[in-house]
Amino acid sequence: MERLKKIGEVRKFSSSQVKSSRLGIGFEKLDRGVFDPEKAYDPVAELGVKWVRIQSGWARTEKAKGVYDFTWLDSIVDNLCRRGLQPWMCLCYGNGIYDADAARVFGAVGCPPIKNDEQKKAWHEYVSALTAHYRGRVRWYEVWNEPDGLWCWKHGPSGTEYGEFVKATAAAAREGDPSAKIIGGSQCIRDLKWLNEVFSTGAASVMDAYTYHSYDPDEAGGYQIVPALRALCHAYNPKLEIIQGETGAQSRSDGCGAMAKAAWTPLRQAKFLVRHTISDLLEGVMFSSYFSSMDMMEALHGTVGNKASYMDFGYFGVLSAEFDENGVATGQYTPKPSYRALQTLASVFREEFTLAELPIRFQGGESRRILRQDESGNDLLCGGFRKPNGSSAFTFWKPAELLTTSFESTVSLQTASLPGEIRLIDLLDGAIYELPEEMIEDDGKGFRRLVNIPVRDYPLLLTFGGFE
Repeated sequence: MERLKKIGEVRKFSSSQVKSSRLGIGFEKLDRGVFDPEKAYDPVAELGVKWVRIQSGWARTEKAKGVYDFTWLDSIVDNLCRRGLQPWMCLCYGNGIYDADAARVFGAVGCPPIKNDEQKKAWHEYVSALTAHYRGRVRWYEVWNEPDGLWCWKHGPSGTEYGEFVKATAAAAREGDPSAKIIGGSQCIRDLKWLNEVFSTGAASVMDAYTYHSYDPDEAGGYQIVPALRALCHAYNPKLEIIQGETGAQSRSDGCGAMAKAAWTPLRQAKFLVRHTISDLLEGVMFSSYFSSMDMMEALHGTVGNKASYMDFGYFGVLSAEFDENGVATGQYTPKPSYRALQTLASVFREEFTLAELPIRFQGGESRRILRQDESGNDLLCGGFRKPNGSSAFTFWKPAELLTTSFESTVSLQTASLPGEIRLIDLLDGAIYELPEEMIEDDGKGFRRLVNIPVRDYPLLLTFGGFE
């Protein structure tokens, strides 16, 4: 970037300054008390995202049959809402007072209340009471977490079982709040057979949105998977919104959880975040949620009374933490490079924008920077956006392997009928650059050629007319 002139940085917006956004972050696992939310509320709000995923915590709320104590959850919801954030709630997990198996599992993770009529009735009453209690504060409710995985449907995943569970849960939720929006799926493996079994029960008809999770170092695969998932959803219910509900990478190689033991670093985590979030936006999701706000224990396989079984720390957070003797996140919750990356994305893509086909074409030429021809553009990922004010933006990157390479090169582009000043934004750190005169060929009639501009292994953003 040293050939470009840095003229500033992307302005930071807090969530209270943003009316709408397609970006969100995870605030999960407080049903198991794995971190202190009080120290996290302000840093999360300063990201500028809007959607915050929380978990309802049945076992923490109903400790005596028929008695609901929402005090702990009220504090979370109210603190988020007060800061301009929009919580959406995952309805989970089981409850040991109704299920002996759930009583043995830390947090009752993966123990759905479907074994007998008492469990089903108790779940119905709990969900109905919860949505009634949060009417006006929370509107979107997700049914369970990753039910297609053995870790979260511990007796063995079944699309048919889950589909029936979605229908029953939707009925209970709307009994408490007729305006409740129901999200189904929370699907991690993204297998069409399982999802088709879910929809074959009629579950799609009671859903407003479908969520999928994406833990894959290769974001390019989403361009094949997500259209297939969307097509299947719309075959059963054309009105279903598509939400990317969880994606993230670790910032170090010694953690537990998805993609564990890989050569993750703070920089690679930040690149993963930018690549996957931009890919989600290009795939037209309703919103995209990054996992997670905090470094915390994974806590999916724990056993009650065996602390060692849930001292399994993941390092997916945009905020780092230390851990006490019980595995609870402590310390000052320090921002990582991924924090600034998400803050930049939230600012640039705040409010309304649309996907757009732009009059831009890759046209390679000789590049003294790399002593060969520019990248042709054939193996780059790219896409365009427009805002209501007439500004536009074009993003592009090389989807090189994050864990084995670090890529930089140059590319030349033809542009036409895209008025306004041209800027290049580094979405990793928020730096805004002006292109020097020698990098712009302008015919004075609306056609411009951009010569030998940088391309990286994460998205850069060309803006025209003040998109930022």
